[in-house]
Amino acid sequence: MTLSTFKRLLFTILCLSVYSFGFASDAKASEKDGEFNAKDMIMHHVKDAYGMHILTLNEGKADEKHITIPLPVILYTDNGFTTFMSSEFHHDYHGEVVVEKNGNRFVNVHEKIYQLNDGETQVQLDEEGHPTNASVPLDISVTRNVFMMWVSVIVLLLLFFSAARRYKKSENNVPSGVASFVEPLIVFVRDEIAKPMIGEHKYKKYMPYLLTVFFFIWLNNIFGLIPILNGANLSGNIAFTMVLAIFTFIITTVSGNKNYWKHIFWMPGVPVPMKIFLMPIEIIGIFTKPISLMIRLFANITAGHIIILALMSLIFIFKSVAVAPVSVAFALFIGIIEIVVTAIQAYIFTVLSALYFGMATEEAHH
Repeated sequence: MTLSTFKRLLFTILCLSVYSFGFASDAKASEKDGEFNAKDMIMHHVKDAYGMHILTLNEGKADEKHITIPLPVILYTDNGFTTFMSSEFHHDYHGEVVVEKNGNRFVNVHEKIYQLNDGETQVQLDEEGHPTNASVPLDISVTRNVFMMWVSVIVLLLLFFSAARRYKKSENNVPSGVASFVEPLIVFVRDEIAKPMIGEHKYKKYMPYLLTVFFFIWLNNIFGLIPILNGANLSGNIAFTMVLAIFTFIITTVSGNKNYWKHIFWMPGVPVPMKIFLMPIEIIGIFTKPISLMIRLFANITAGHIIILALMSLIFIFKSVAVAPVSVAFALFIGIIEIVVTAIQAYIFTVLSALYFGMATEEAHH
């Protein structure tokens, strides 16, 4: 085992240990009727949240304290905009804490804010845990995923501006520092993705988008593995993957040339009955391509987190320390795979986007 491989393994073990610590602190909060509820705990970790919970001190005691990074809650009701910090819910997501602001009462039920009806002072839940005496206001809050998206944008800007400054200071354009890390990746995207998929003469105008998508997805996938961020996994949010897929869809549609649309609406070189048969299939394919992009990235990233949480849940389900070594060993194995998947999924999304651009701009062959 090389030194670099050992360092990566040690880092993974450390991350999993910290992650397990946070997992255990939320296990008690996920109990239902005295029994550990694995489903509620897993969904709580995977879903977006209104604050960033770091850890809990003195859990179960009178001086219990939650260390969190509060984020602004922004709601629009009949009384106008209402804003307050997520810390006013005191880390409650069962609707027990009522926040009164601007003449309205709000509760947080499973990381979704509800506005209590007039005259109501406490939320009432049905058998499935849905509020029966509250409505959902227009919510434009800065959630954990939104916050991490801004952080990733800032990190990428700092990274590439630093690399650009290194090149300006270099006399022979020899990369150093941050530039030595960024340049091989940029060359890889150019030579192994853009040129083969789009073509030597047309790839340049698509490079800014392909590089942005590649680094943006990869960085956010890495953030999703950092335990202290408590699973702030932007790529595991289907709204995020949907927006990226829509951008790819728009660029592909706008870039489509005459040959591209001809192959969709009137396939050349085949009998007329076959043209009529293929046309609706090709039209459906226009929309299934971005949908597959959206679901593939979302499902692969979310699945890894769910598997790790499910493996760790076995310790609390069986209520036995003997299960811990097996659960931790398998969770560690999945954690190592997830480190690889962070880059693979960014690569796949970029490759498929470039492939669609190449198909849209391909000239007719004679």
